[in-house]
Amino acid sequence: MPVLRTRILVIAFVALGVACARKDAQTPATSLTDDFGDTIVVGPRPTRIVSLNPATTEIMFAIGAGDRLVGRTHWDLYPAAAAKVPDLGTGIRPNIEAVLGARPQLVLLYASVDNRNAAQRFRAAGVNTLSLKTDRIEHFFRATQLIGLLVGDTARAKLVADSVRKSIESVRAKTSGLPKPTVFWHIWDAPLITIGGGSYMSQLIDIAGGTNIYGDRPDVSPQVSIEDVIKRNPTYIITGPEGADKIKKDPKWAIAPAVKAGRVIVVDTALVGRPAVRLGEAAIALASLIHPKDFTR
Repeated sequence: MPVLRTRILVIAFVALGVACARKDAQTPATSLTDDFGDTIVVGPRPTRIVSLNPATTEIMFAIGAGDRLVGRTHWDLYPAAAAKVPDLGTGIRPNIEAVLGARPQLVLLYASVDNRNAAQRFRAAGVNTLSLKTDRIEHFFRATQLIGLLVGDTARAKLVADSVRKSIESVRAKTSGLPKPTVFWHIWDAPLITIGGGSYMSQLIDIAGGTNIYGDRPDVSPQVSIEDVIKRNPTYIITGPEGADKIKKDPKWAIAPAVKAGRVIVVDTALVGRPAVRLGEAAIALASLIHPKDFTR
């Protein structure tokens, strides 16, 4: 009997341990830390959310929570339904009063130095504020995971992230055996600004089968000179419609081999300009432009 009693107790303790482990695995985190190092409470699903970052606005709609948005920036142009959300102005140094006037339970903010004060003021007003960097592709995956957790739909968030990851890896696989032409990405004209290795756009060039001539710069958007660009002699120059027009009209660019040869690539800036749910589409578009004869969708 003592032996039997001991066995019963052991089985009971094992069962209790398994049950506790399962419960712990199913219990969501009660808090998380954002890119400012602030603690964010994971509580009841927020029904009034302000997104002050176009990337997080796209994520909100992609995971089926777009109907909870009560504010956005005037740069949030995708999806089309975003236009129905009240425009609260800029996402950098936002209008604090306008945002608080929307009575949000959660604010999604871009974690730039310029927004540190805004995050502090929103939090001081009692508003849960998630500040995230969205400069790299991996930042998109983290943002999707955390937003899914906060809005209460981690399963949908995982589906979105997995779909984007699959699209990106498909493009990478198709371009892995192709030549790697060098690329200069023209972002701004005066001063001349490009993308550095710290940007998701540099990652997109690599995925699409190219090599960013300023990928050695850790900055997100370094300032450079036309002379240095010409010295580095990129095979292609990537830019938007306005940038292409300026390059073609500026005599300083005329001596650049890529310009002479007509290798100025015009991209859809609305598509490639957001590190969000259309990253896979952006990679496909770039690969088609960099490798027009060899890349197949």
